[in-house]
Amino acid sequence: MAARKKATRQASRAAGGKAKASAGAASSRKRKAASSARTSSAAKSARTAKAKAAAKSGKSDAARARAAKAASAAKKANAAKAATAVKRAAAAKRRALAAAKAAHDAKAHEAKSNHAVKANKAAEIKLNAKQTAAKEAAKVAAAKIATAKPAAAKPVAASPVAGKPVIGKPVMGKPVMGKPLMGKPVAASPAAVQPAVAPSLAKRAPFPFKGRPAEAAPVAGPLEAAKAAVKPAAPRPGFKVNEFVVYPAHGVGQIVLIEEQDVAGFRLELYVINFAKDKMTLRVPTSKVVAVGMRKLSEPEVARKSLEILTGRARIKRTMWSRRAQEYEAKINSGDINAIAEVVRDLYRSEAQPEQSYSERQLYEAALDRIVREIAAVQKLSEIEAMKLIESHLRRSQRRTAKAEPGEGDEAAVEEAA
Repeated sequence: MAARKKATRQASRAAGGKAKASAGAASSRKRKAASSARTSSAAKSARTAKAKAAAKSGKSDAARARAAKAASAAKKANAAKAATAVKRAAAAKRRALAAAKAAHDAKAHEAKSNHAVKANKAAEIKLNAKQTAAKEAAKVAAAKIATAKPAAAKPVAASPVAGKPVIGKPVMGKPVMGKPLMGKPVAASPAAVQPAVAPSLAKRAPFPFKGRPAEAAPVAGPLEAAKAAVKPAAPRPGFKVNEFVVYPAHGVGQIVLIEEQDVAGFRLELYVINFAKDKMTLRVPTSKVVAVGMRKLSEPEVARKSLEILTGRARIKRTMWSRRAQEYEAKINSGDINAIAEVVRDLYRSEAQPEQSYSERQLYEAALDRIVREIAAVQKLSEIEAMKLIESHLRRSQRRTAKAEPGEGDEAAVEEAA
């Protein structure tokens, strides 16, 4: 019995220990569960805080990016505004320069017009003075002629001296002058009295023979004298509308109109010449075409001769470049197609030769432009075709170039001048 009680007590003790152990384990599990719950909750809150911080940092980055983009756009806008302002200032400056140039050109044109008006007035005054002088000269001549007419001669009777007066008679075909003969007074013969002749007309009306009165030479009237004082106008060359002509200073142009204008009270007839390549219109008085050297286009034979000149050997004088440049410029402005061809021939340089200087290039291009225009107009070609034709002749001249002949030292080719 005692043993059974003891076993019961031990069993109850063991059961109580087990119960305590299980309770302790349960409480330990509860504590672990609570700790893990707290840990997970802290981790979750940490993750949430981190996410919130990341969201805030993303927003700040986006804001910074937007701010940088806005600043770049503002900078570009400011640069565009500055460039626009610079362009507007440059345009305003160009407009101001153009206005100043237009004002200067208008002033120069006005001065030129005033000079032309003064010149025309001076010419008119000079013409009026010439006409007045001619009229005065005619009046003086008419007055001299009137005074030179023969008047009826009156016999002069001599005073009686101790006898009867003796009337003089012609002796040997000559009239007896009114001088006393043998102490007796003699009356002058009517034929012996000669009319007074003006000194200026002495050469025109020589003293007549056989006692006849002098006859006055015919003198032109005031109108004829005025006409003689005014020089007749030069005949106008036969230029027509739409005809191509050569103006020495500008080359080939086309007459588009023949008009009349009033300048300082004078009626002038003008050729209106258009230079299409230069975009220029020139007005030339019809009475001045010969003075300025304006001419018609060259004949086809003359044009062919100028092309033959291009195939010849270059002839360059051994002189200073400044003098040669003046000669070349005079040839270009002469309007002679052969002289221009000589300039092109002398200044042409092939690829194998040294390059031209700046002044040589300018003269060469000016001469080449003149001859190309005239060749194109004469042979009915375009300017490109005329240029190719001239270049072919120039290349042919380079193949035919030879050494200078003896005695041609002054015209031998020389090296380039600066």
